[in-house]
Amino acid sequence: MNAQKTSVDTLISGAKIVSMDAQRSVFDDGAIAISGKTIVAIGASSEICSDYECASPIDGSRFVITPGMINGHIHVTGDPLTRAWLPDNIDADFVEELTRWVLPRFYAHEAQDEEISAELSALKMLRTGTTCFLEAGTVRYLDHVVEGARRTGIRGRVGCWVEGQGGNKDANSTQLIDDAIAMLEREVIEHPAAEGQTIAAWPILVGHSTNPDEVWRAAKTIADNNGLGVSAHMSPYASDPAWFLERFGRRPIEHLFDIGILGSNVCLTHLAHIDESEQQLLAETSTNAILCPLAALKGVFGLAAVGRFPEMTDAGINLMLGSDGFDQDMMRQAQFASALFKDIRQDVTKFPAEDMLSMLTCNGAKGMGLDAEVGSLEVGKKADFVCHDTDRPEWQPVIGVVNQLAWLADGRSVHSVWVDGTRVVDNYRATLVDEEALYAKAAESAAAVIKRAGIDFISPWPVI
Repeated sequence: MNAQKTSVDTLISGAKIVSMDAQRSVFDDGAIAISGKTIVAIGASSEICSDYECASPIDGSRFVITPGMINGHIHVTGDPLTRAWLPDNIDADFVEELTRWVLPRFYAHEAQDEEISAELSALKMLRTGTTCFLEAGTVRYLDHVVEGARRTGIRGRVGCWVEGQGGNKDANSTQLIDDAIAMLEREVIEHPAAEGQTIAAWPILVGHSTNPDEVWRAAKTIADNNGLGVSAHMSPYASDPAWFLERFGRRPIEHLFDIGILGSNVCLTHLAHIDESEQQLLAETSTNAILCPLAALKGVFGLAAVGRFPEMTDAGINLMLGSDGFDQDMMRQAQFASALFKDIRQDVTKFPAEDMLSMLTCNGAKGMGLDAEVGSLEVGKKADFVCHDTDRPEWQPVIGVVNQLAWLADGRSVHSVWVDGTRVVDNYRATLVDEEALYAKAAESAAAVIKRAGIDFISPWPVI
């Protein structure tokens, strides 16, 4: 090796690199050099390869390299093992659907089931190019969820599904509130966002109308004091605004503003039914919004009638994307989001390809408070990136990588993935997980959960 060159652990050259840096630099013949967990150089191959060398350099000529994608809202427990058991046409309101079809499955999970579910979810994300996620809320067994996700090598923020007033929206039990706050305090101590920890806890609330003000305030205080964020569901349906108006005389976002909850470290998911005044408060406080497009469409949130997401981005609100309990391929989620609002607004300029890629990467990193570490490929940031294989029919011919990434490609072309400088997917296979063994455990666990839940399968067609 040339002694004048700096030796690095990973050197990929000859690739097309979509950096997502502030200038949105795209390198047509680019290279990226990794030392340990960190990007030490990125740029034109001719320049990087003259300064750096590696024992086993990688020819990147068949790849488009992007930052790892970020899933801003995903249920890694509850849904992944048993989602397909639900009928496709449940004719029930939101509460009935939850109590009859959703929660029985969720609460039928035991500790090992949640661990397997989290590991399987993380594997699905990595295999489709997601390197970082924000959990929608673990049902019960957070320690096991952390263990399952951590085995895969993924980066994420997790937390138990906290409800300070349980199923009774009018309850104000001191014990429920104390227990909820104690859980929030305990989990961030047991799973701190310390240096070197890829999986850490956030205060995560169910949201809607399940948490009294004391729990909201405690979650925000814990987040502020520990450099963390708060995540919660809010206003997928008109029932949330109706409840807040009846109880407080103001809409949900107005109420959260009044009690000091909104801010740049707060991520609110769904937000389909907000009005202009709520939008203005989100913008003024730099609160992050998370759109789960497939969940909204499948759940009939009414986005075509009331969704304000293009207006929210125009107002400067940071918009992230999530998969919720559905397809974890975030590239497909971006396509849903863009196509939906182009059609609703009858405006082809809404959510163009460059905005789609921003929502998948740097917007997600900003919302999670990780933009100094991930979300773009820049010197000094963590080596979280994806190699998309262009040696596939959906990629050929390669003539415009930004548009092709947004509209023609999806997670099927994810060939290799690095997180924290470690290659966690190589040649379409996980490197840290025995995939076949995990699939077998997931099948066994799913059958046990369904049996404990006691929900009969309703098939649209006869199963022989």
